[in-house]
Amino acid sequence: MQSKVLPLEEGKDHVPLNRTNQARPLPLRLLQLFVLFLVLCVAFSVVSLYTIRRFGVDSALMTVKSNFLPCLEEFNISLSEWIKPSVNLMHSMTDEELFWRASFSPQIKNYPFERVPKIAFMFLTKGPLPFAPLWERFLRGHHALFSIYIHSLPSFKPNFSHASVFHGRQIPSQVAEWGRMSICDAEKRLLANALLDINNEWFILLSESCIPLFNFSVIYKYLKESKYSFVGSFDDLGPYGRGRYRDAMAPEVNITEWRKGSQWFEVNRKLAISIVQDTKFYKKFEQFCRPPCYVDEHYFPTMLTIEAGDVIANRSLTWVDWSRGGPHPATFGRRDITEELLARIVNGQNCSYNNGTSSICSLFARKFAPSSLRPLLRLALDVFGY
Repeated sequence: MQSKVLPLEEGKDHVPLNRTNQARPLPLRLLQLFVLFLVLCVAFSVVSLYTIRRFGVDSALMTVKSNFLPCLEEFNISLSEWIKPSVNLMHSMTDEELFWRASFSPQIKNYPFERVPKIAFMFLTKGPLPFAPLWERFLRGHHALFSIYIHSLPSFKPNFSHASVFHGRQIPSQVAEWGRMSICDAEKRLLANALLDINNEWFILLSESCIPLFNFSVIYKYLKESKYSFVGSFDDLGPYGRGRYRDAMAPEVNITEWRKGSQWFEVNRKLAISIVQDTKFYKKFEQFCRPPCYVDEHYFPTMLTIEAGDVIANRSLTWVDWSRGGPHPATFGRRDITEELLARIVNGQNCSYNNGTSSICSLFARKFAPSSLRPLLRLALDVFGY
């Protein structure tokens, strides 16, 4: 029987052919990425065209420049830009960081620019400034010669108009309690923020109940020509002076160096830096001067007497009336305000000024109630000169 010859491949499983010459379809994932890339390109093109049409080519280029070349711009900052004070007083620095930053001072005496010394008016207040209209009138026309700083309760929201000299002048604040170290912290905070402006030369602490007793030109000249800073400081031998001293204050403070004075001071830039950078005396007063020792009456007067006793006048520039007795000075309301009262406050004094005698002793006065604003505005030009 003749056998049947089968083809070589017959009877075997078919092996699939390797079709290397045929195109393989793109994977789905790669296709999705390609489509997403196209969408992003189209979106970027649309945004670019809109930006150029809406704002112009220069604006678009500036946007690119600001995003990719920030370092180059920093290298081009001039001295005038570097020393220019910030318009926005709010910042995120802690007190420790702020005091450190504010303690910087040039070691070269001569400034390489035309420096115009300014007065820093520092308001320590709980909330509103009822005499803002009076201060506005006093400061009018002298914008290049003053700065304003306000330390109020953190919860207080001011409502000054954009045209007001008080608008945007609040600094980062914390709660301050009368007679406690927190009140001195607030004063140091005001000084430190004011020191950030290199042009501030004289620093005056004020309350919401203070008013100026002379026009701006008189006060500016008085401070500029004074050889001394005005810090109340005297040796009170009684129970409300040395009676508050504690032996634990030594050796930093001896009882013969213990001083008492008004909270409301004026200091020059050098003394302001000394106050801000102090840690030596701060620790002692924080620990050992607590009610009935009122730290705001003793800390700065004592420290400055020890550190710079030859450059302080040992008197305050702020007039107060203690004739009624009690722990606080008299407050004057609407019915108290007469031309005779104001004239007596302005002219009824004699004091030492630059080692001579002067009839101008107090440049400011307190305490005035909000109800006294209207009569004060009416009499200010005739009595105060503004």
